[in-house]
Formats: sequence, C-alpha cells, structure tokens
Amino acid sequence: MSYHIISVDVPNCSLSCRDGQLTCRTDDGERRLPLEDVAAIIITSFSASIHSQLFLDAAKHGVALIICEAFKPVSLVLPANRSTDTLLTRAVLHLKPRVREELWRRTVDAKCQNQANLAAHIAPEDASLSELRRAADARGAQKESGCARLFWGVFGRALGQKAFRREPGNASGINALLNYGYAVLLSTVLQKLFAVGLDPTWGLSHAPRERATPLAYDLMEPFRPCVDWRVWQWTRQHPDLSAWQVTKEFRRWVTGFALERVDHLELTLEVRGIIEGVVRVGGGVNMG
Repeated sequence: MSYHIISVDVPNCSLSCRDGQLTCRTDDGERRLPLEDVAAIIITSFSASIHSQLFLDAAKHGVALIICEAFKPVSLVLPANRSTDTLLTRAVLHLKPRVREELWRRTVDAKCQNQANLAAHIAPEDASLSELRRAADARGAQKESGCARLFWGVFGRALGQKAFRREPGNASGINALLNYGYAVLLSTVLQKLFAVGLDPTWGLSHAPRERATPLAYDLMEPFRPCVDWRVWQWTRQHPDLSAWQVTKEFRRWVTGFALERVDHLELTLEVRGIIEGVVRVGGGVNMG
C-alpha cells in the first residue's frame, strides 16, 4: 500500500521514473523508491527537473505531485480518477455539529496547552504563568482569546517588550517575524493536506471564503507555538532590534522550525512529521 510522502527540497535534483522506481539524482548520488509505495511527492526544490515519464507513471499509481514556490503549494497534479473523488470532502461537509464542535475544542485545547508550556519555558518566573495555566485547563467560549492575551503578555515581557501586542496586520518588528513564520507553517500544513487528499476548502471553525483554506487554518493552530519558539530563539541570538525584520537570513532560519525535533507520544519526531501524522489521522489514511 502507498504510504510514503516524499519531500524533495535539495537543489539541482532530477526526478524521473523507470521500471516502477521513483529516482532522484543529485550531486550526492542517486536514490530510488518503488513508486507503488508512494502516496504523494512534495517538491519544494526551486531548481528540480521533472521527467515527463514521472507525471505519467505517478498518475497510473495514483500518486499526487505537489509543486511549491517558496514552500507554498502552487500546483497540484492529480490522476484523473482522483480528481473526482469527493468522499473525504463529503465526510467533512456532513460532520455532525457536535462532532465538529468537539474536534475544534480539542484543537483549541492543544493550542492553549502548547502556549502555556512555551510560556513556562521562556519565562519560568513570570507572575502570569499560573493564570495562563488555569486558562489553558479551563473550558469556555472565550478560552482561546483569554489564553492568547495572557500568552502574548508573557512573550512580550520575555523579550523585554512590555508594551508588545500581537497585531497580525503589523508588518514590523516581532509581528512581522511571526507573520512570516505563520505563513511558512500554513504552507507546510497545506502540503500535507494535499498529499493525503484532503480538500482544505472546508474546515471546522474558520469560515470558508474566496481563495481561503479553512481546514489548513484550523489544523495549524496547535503548531503556532512552534513558530513562536523559533522566533523567540532568533531574538535571543540577535538582541539588536535592527535585526528584528524579515531578512533573507531570517527566512532561512525560520523555515527550519519544521525540522526541530520534539517529544511526542513517547517518540522523538520532527515537527513536520507530527503535522503529517495529525493530517493523516484527519484524512483516515492508513500509515502502513
């Protein structure tokens, strides 16, 4: 059964298929994998060449090709028989309200717990930690906003910015760094959604609108603190405020958050692997 999601991110690589083998040639050599074991191929390399035979053989094996620019999926190549498969989309659309509410509650719980854990790590002596922990453990309609208010207060003070406010529309300083990091996170989630065949148009809580991807917005929420942690690390390594802007160096740095290894379910995994696991569970994909 196909279960591998292959990520191609090395420069100057050549992708082809021969005798049923997916072949990737780089300056370091050649790697092969049976195409029948592949569920999807995510191409983020900016200089990859793809042989036309791979498109044909991938289609025959039901393999999706996700082609990205600046890590964001810009093209999705699906076999013709998969392009009309709407079972997963129907399953999302027909979720009962109580199921949808429960799934969103768990998503918010995970986000708030992660915010509380990160806050305790970066500012263990902050006076608001106990209140943040109580808010993260509580239930209620305002839980997400309440935790966010407390978390960003701790985050700002840990940076020495007592007046810091999280403003998504602010394109300067820490807000600009966070905005770029979240864009990379969104792209990572989208890659995995397309790879397992989930349509990001329909989500749990975020409202659908033109060119929006609500399901990706939903699923990225618990992983936002991973970006926050990466940004916090950058500011510690670059204490000069003039370095708190989206430069080429920062962009290269923040994209590495998905490769950081964390403890999860008694395993040590890369963040991108955990994201893939969450998406696979959502899509009901057998991991083999």
